[in-house]
Order: sequence, then structure tokens, then C-alpha cells
Amino acid sequence: MDEIDVPCHFLCPISLQLMRDPVTVSTGITYDRENIERWLFSCKNNTCPVTKQVVNDEDLTPNHTLRRLIQSWCTLHSSHGIEQLPTPKPPVDKAQVSKLLNDAKRFPHMQLKILKKLRSITLESERNRSCLEAAGAVDFLASIIKKENSIYWVDEKAADDDDESEFSRATDEALAILYHLKISEKRLKTLVSSSNDGGGEFIESLVQILKHSNYQSRAYSTMLLKSIFEVADPMHLISIRSHIFTEIVQVLRDQISQQSSKAALKLLVEVCPWGRNRIKAVEGGAVPVLIELLLEISDKRACELILIILDLLCGCAEGRAEFLKHGGGLAIVSKKILRVSHMASERAVRILRSISRFSATSRVLQEMLQVGVVAKLCLVLQVDSSLKSKEKAREILKLHSRVWRNSPCIPAHLMSSYPSSS
Repeated sequence: MDEIDVPCHFLCPISLQLMRDPVTVSTGITYDRENIERWLFSCKNNTCPVTKQVVNDEDLTPNHTLRRLIQSWCTLHSSHGIEQLPTPKPPVDKAQVSKLLNDAKRFPHMQLKILKKLRSITLESERNRSCLEAAGAVDFLASIIKKENSIYWVDEKAADDDDESEFSRATDEALAILYHLKISEKRLKTLVSSSNDGGGEFIESLVQILKHSNYQSRAYSTMLLKSIFEVADPMHLISIRSHIFTEIVQVLRDQISQQSSKAALKLLVEVCPWGRNRIKAVEGGAVPVLIELLLEISDKRACELILIILDLLCGCAEGRAEFLKHGGGLAIVSKKILRVSHMASERAVRILRSISRFSATSRVLQEMLQVGVVAKLCLVLQVDSSLKSKEKAREILKLHSRVWRNSPCIPAHLMSSYPSSS
């Protein structure tokens, strides 16, 4: 396609790619619908990218003439591998979505079929997703999740007899739609705060899905919980129930998907600093699971998130005790220093600082020597690491210099940087 001369008016002004569904805004500029809708809805802009004049999201008029020209051009160049562009579906409006929602409420036997239709609409465009949210789809979908899961957990035997029951499939569809809607922060806050129980019923329903549902729904539930807790107020964060941590840790243990694992890690980063959540996470089995993940993964961001959480958990005695129970904790944290990023190194050194200050038994101090922790801390002082990492490494080495300073476990070229204890 690079060798074919594409007429410039066939290209979207935003991305310089071939237009698939050209629409004209009120300023007279034509864009590809997907690109301009992403600009208006996802990026929260309200101006024409070219003229900078204010435009309304309703002012997207299909440019049928240009679309037919583009389709003709694609047909003419089909021998070069250019595919024929299909005629785009018209976007839905709020009235159409409202009718679908009302039909789903009035005719329960049609609910699953309507949910599948709503899912298809959701996946089509940014504008459709915004339209669904504006029409009240979020509350409707949340009510399905709360209602159907209430039925499910009251009558578990019936659910076990028919895993593909109507209500479980409806819940799966509702979850998928809620995830793909990419609910706005404002709407997420309203979803939680508008409930009589402060959103607890909806959150509890998501947790039950984590506990009992299929992998895909568990992934969606994890990502929705992450989004909810990111916008929750401190009172909600402080009062998170212990069993939520158990189920989030299980998601990490099962490694459902890379996306859900990162969502679970971000959730723990968000909630662990509040109240007794560090202890709840430790009691939920987070520490050994995080260490095992750190042993396996190489993804930079995932490593950083794990080290952030371990740093938080090692801030309490329970967390440090669990950390030291694992035979590979000290070694793998030390190994990540200077190998991932400055942030990861700082967090790893902070973890070692917590251990060395509050849990430094003679056994622990000897283990830190044997697995190379002390040598790595000396190396931190020699290389181009962050000032914070150097300061904390120096503090740790000074704190236990009487035990470590003359150890044969530290190579001579590193021992030269060992700080004076005075």
C-alpha cells in the first residue's frame, strides 16, 4: 500500500490513515468517524482538531460522497491488496438505547438477546459507548449483576445443575458490557455512592464472581473493581472486607491473563496504604504469591507494581514475617535492584531497609550476606543509582557493619565502597 498514491482527501487529518467512515463536523472538516469520536469522547476534547473551533458531538454528518469515492478507489486498487470497505453501520442514538433498556426490563425472556445486542453496540464505536452511558445503561447492567448473583448464591444447587443457566449468561454479558463501556470517573463514583449500602452490594457481587465464575468474567470483575477503588473515597477504602483481598490474590495466583493480573496489582497498590488493608492483604496470602510472581515475570511495569506492594506490606510486622518465611524473598528482591528501573531499585532497597531495621535476627543477617544482598547494596553505592537508593543502602550497611564489614562474602572490589560506621 505504501507504493500506491493515496489521494490526500481520503486520509483522516488526525491520523493520516485511510478513512473508513468519513464524517464532517460543523466546521466543515471531514474526519474518519472512529478517530474524531476518540478525540471527542476518549480524549475529552470539544474542538475541531484543525480549526480549533468548538464542535458538538452531535455534529457528525456522514459524508456519503467521499465514502463512495473511497470505496470506488479501494475497488480500483484491489489488485494491490486493498480491501473493499464495507458500508458502515449508522451510530445509535439515546432513544434507541433507551428502548432496548426498557424492553429488557419489561420482557425478561428477551433480556439475554438484548444484552448481546447492547454488547455489539458497545464494541462498535466510542460514540455508542458514550450514548449507552448517557441512556442509563450502567445502572441497568449493575442491577443485573446484583440481582442475578443474589439469585445464584441463594440457590447454588440450581446453578451447579446448570452452569450455562440463563441468569449466569446474563451476568457474563452485563459484565462484558460494563468493562467495554470504559465508564467515566463521575459515573463510577455515582454507581457506588448512590446505593443505600454505599455500593457494597455491587462490589460484593463482583467479588462473588471472582470466587465462582469463569476466567473471562473474573478478569472483567477484577478490572471493574480496580476502576471502582481508584475513584473511591477514603471511607470506602478503609472499610474493604478481608475476603476481597483473598479473591484478588487468587486472581494473581491463577494468572488468568496479563491484563487482569496488572489490574489486580494496581488495585492492591491503590488500597493497601489505607487502614488495616496491609494486614488484610497479608492474611489473604499476598506476600508469597507476589514473591513467586517476581521470580517468574520480566515485565517492567509488573515488577515495579509488585515491589511497590511488597514495600507497603513489609511496613507491618505481619508482612515482614511472611516475607522472611519465603526462601526466595531476599534473593529475588535483591536481584531486581539495578536491573528493572530506578523506581524498582528504590522500592527494593526500601524493602531491604524495613527488614534490616525491624526484623534483623542473626539468621536474617547471615542470609542477606549469603544470597548477595549486602554485595548488591555495596554496588548501589558505586554505580549511577538514585540518591534515595544510595542513602538507604548506606543506612542499611552502616546499621549492620559490625556483622557484615569484614565478611568474605563481599567481593573485594565492592568492599572498598562499604561506608564507615562512624
